[in-house]
Amino acid sequence: MTTVDDRTSATREWLRIFDRRPAATRRLICFPHAGGTAAAFRPLALAAPPDVEVAAVQYPGRQDRLGAEMPVGIAALADQIVEAIGPGIRRDTALFGHSMGAMVAFEVARRLRPRFPAPLARLIVSACKAPSDVVARKPLLDDEGIREFVRDLGGTGAVVLENEDVWHLLLPTLRADLRSIRSYEYQQGPPLGCPIVAVAGSRDESATVEDMRRWRAHTVSGFLARSMPGGHFYLNDLPQELIELLTQA
Repeated sequence: MTTVDDRTSATREWLRIFDRRPAATRRLICFPHAGGTAAAFRPLALAAPPDVEVAAVQYPGRQDRLGAEMPVGIAALADQIVEAIGPGIRRDTALFGHSMGAMVAFEVARRLRPRFPAPLARLIVSACKAPSDVVARKPLLDDEGIREFVRDLGGTGAVVLENEDVWHLLLPTLRADLRSIRSYEYQQGPPLGCPIVAVAGSRDESATVEDMRRWRAHTVSGFLARSMPGGHFYLNDLPQELIELLTQA
């Protein structure tokens, strides 16, 4: 495996690899949605072709990092991720972020460009409006507002609402993630040098296909917008079309 060096303790703290593939020539690093964990990408890791190894970022404050403090803000989170995994990233690495993860992956990609000369192969963003379209300083939701927000998005998060014990365990992490999203402010800067692939769920009203096309402004390289059947969490069904799009990109 030559694309990312995960031998350092800092890298191992942040990355989870569910199916190690020492002979793989490419790596896809995945960034979860708000309240999400690295485990969300286990099915993708198992379904990827043999020459692709899938790694997932584990944000602080969840699962095996429950005691770690979540940075305040998307930029601070990206700073910590780059410090941990950036030095080992090589040319055959792509980033894939879903929902909040798309914002985090974008900010990580921006930080990699000036610091490390080897460019990313690609940035793949999903179910998230372009950073330049994000309106900052929205009012923070109260607990009931967060519940309604999760219910409207659907997916596995909505299922959690049925179990009050699990919901209250998840709530602090989700609250912190949503605070980071709602305080995000896009800073003007040069576009990325790597291509961007932008993916939308066909029934996702929070980030439509038209919204995803506006990511084009954030790269000077190639751009592709695609739609997948489903809502905001279309990737939970992991259609073969999505596997091929992610791994071929």
